[in-house]
Amino acid sequence: MSLQSLALIENWPVPTAAAAVVRADGTVIGTHGPTDHRFPLASVTKPLAAYAALVAYEEGAIELDEPAGPPGATVRHLLAHTSGLAFDEHRVTAPPGQRRLYSNAGFEQLGDHVAKATEIPFAEYLRQAVLDPLGMTSTSLDGSPAKDGVSTVDDLVRFAAELQAPRLLDPRTVAEAMTVQYPGTKGVLPGYGHQNPNDWGLGLEIRDSKSPHWTGSSSSPRTFGHFGQSGTFLWVDPVAAAACVALTDRAFGPWAVEAWPPFTDAVLAEL
Repeated sequence: MSLQSLALIENWPVPTAAAAVVRADGTVIGTHGPTDHRFPLASVTKPLAAYAALVAYEEGAIELDEPAGPPGATVRHLLAHTSGLAFDEHRVTAPPGQRRLYSNAGFEQLGDHVAKATEIPFAEYLRQAVLDPLGMTSTSLDGSPAKDGVSTVDDLVRFAAELQAPRLLDPRTVAEAMTVQYPGTKGVLPGYGHQNPNDWGLGLEIRDSKSPHWTGSSSSPRTFGHFGQSGTFLWVDPVAAAACVALTDRAFGPWAVEAWPPFTDAVLAEL
């Protein structure tokens, strides 16, 4: 089965784009474009990094509520963007738990924390804990756990299937990751302005009632995922029982704000 809606990526003003939709059982029900092309993920790296951290948690190497990052913060704060760290600088701008300050620095400190606890460099830990077990052979982390992943649509549909039907983690851990942490926390969603509340789980952004948003108007409030400044996104909609990955090689901007929601709505309508 192929989804005609995926062909909408042909209209996107980007040099290269690929997309796919996958069910929880791993069945890919539609693809379009070069799904084996390696794209920089930008912040779509974060869900992969978060998943590796949750493996470390289940292995007993770290605890979610142990100190990590700036004073008073925990692993949970770092995963939920509430550590108080600035966006791209390792400086504290708010007390932990008070504001949703989206932070690359927080994910870098998370990676350092996991590496120290496991005595394995974070990129290598990610490979051993997540990429290899899922057969994501075209994916690598070449720098910051916040933004320096490179992958393909083919690989990310494996991860999107894992998010829907976990094999590497206890389903209860993944359920926690897609549950709002620190409910009611306000903050800026990069590219979409101030949101109240700005809901996040553990390394996963949660759709809820956010507006404007990069998913569709018909996306369920339970939808979760991430988008990246390199023009990439991955969402899982539990109500639709499917996930979608779209990767491009043009930086996020007004074109994406305009193109992505109708694309998602078309996909959901076809499902």
